[in-house]
Amino acid sequence: MDKFDCTTERFSARSIGLVVLALGIGLAILGFLILPVVGLFFAIPLLILAAILLAAPQSKACRLITKKINN
Repeated sequence: MDKFDCTTERFSARSIGLVVLALGIGLAILGFLILPVVGLFFAIPLLILAAILLAAPQSKACRLITKKINN
C-alpha cells in the first residue's frame, strides 16, 4: 500500500457517502410527501450510513504511511 492507495481509499469512501446521502435525502423528502412512516423507515438508515462513510477515519496502514511521509 502506498500514498496513492490511501488517497483513493479516502476519496472512494467520501464519494460513496455523498451518493448515499443524496439517496437518503431523496427518500426522506418522498417519505414526508407520500408515506411518512415507511419513507422515514428507509431514509433514516441511509442517512446514518452516509454519515458513517463521510466521517470514516483512515485505516491504520494509511495513518502510518502518511505519518512516515510527513515526518
